[in-house]
Amino acid sequence: MAAARTLQSVSRETADVLGARLPHPQQTRTIVVANQKGGVGKTTTAVNIASALARGGLRVLLMDMDPQGNASTALGVEHRSGVKGTYEVLLQQTPIAEVAQASPESEGLFVVPATIDLAAAEIELVPQVAREQRLKKSVLRHLADHEVDYVIFDCPPSLGLLTLNALVAASEILIPIQCEYYALEGVTQLMRTIQLVREELNPDLELSTVLLTMFDARTKLSTQVGQEVRKHFPEQTLLTLIPRSVRLSEAPSYGTTVLGYDPQSVGAKAYVKAAGEIARRGAGLDDYSARRGRSA
Repeated sequence: MAAARTLQSVSRETADVLGARLPHPQQTRTIVVANQKGGVGKTTTAVNIASALARGGLRVLLMDMDPQGNASTALGVEHRSGVKGTYEVLLQQTPIAEVAQASPESEGLFVVPATIDLAAAEIELVPQVAREQRLKKSVLRHLADHEVDYVIFDCPPSLGLLTLNALVAASEILIPIQCEYYALEGVTQLMRTIQLVREELNPDLELSTVLLTMFDARTKLSTQVGQEVRKHFPEQTLLTLIPRSVRLSEAPSYGTTVLGYDPQSVGAKAYVKAAGEIARRGAGLDDYSARRGRSA
């Protein structure tokens, strides 16, 4: 019931915050959106959270790590073969500032695009020295000269070298989990990978955020899955639920996020609300425990 009430209140609570200014984080937050299970709303989450943060007045850099380039498409940046992007950053150590493109989605949002060339990176990275550290070094060099509030990595649905580079470069993980059967199926393997990365490559990595996606208030299953996820990740799971939405499905075909496609839709409002929760946590303004108690 708490999950259903949360979804039903999305429209009321977010109607007056679309475009509202969001607090700056205490330091740059580097967040990898990862889940090797496909179809969980990973790229949808990455691009809409990035867009919502930028529309809130924050400086956001999204790095598209998926050779399919869906995040690049959704954020309206060029990513045909030959366009420089993530591949050049990883394999040629090209400065991020030279390949980042301003997204028409929002002022303050920049994208390092992924082209089909990135598909070869998994193989070409194998013989490279410190292959897992290449993205981290590039990001650190960029942050030394550029003010960025959030760096968001959209990863492919796998745990290969592209995702591993993002896990090493980031300090936080955001896991989208769909409210469907077998929701936690792939998370166990991901958590093992996270633990290995922490032990061997990046001790600062932490699971900071879990976002429930594809919630359907009409089904008992969605509520049960949500409760199960909250039981496993009580502190990390956002209160906001992302509903199943036709508008969320339609937006990519127009080369935009749902915020650009239909900002008044329930899906857009839910992502704005989720971005607000994430931003408040980063600014140390989170009243998570109190709000969680009220919604129980």
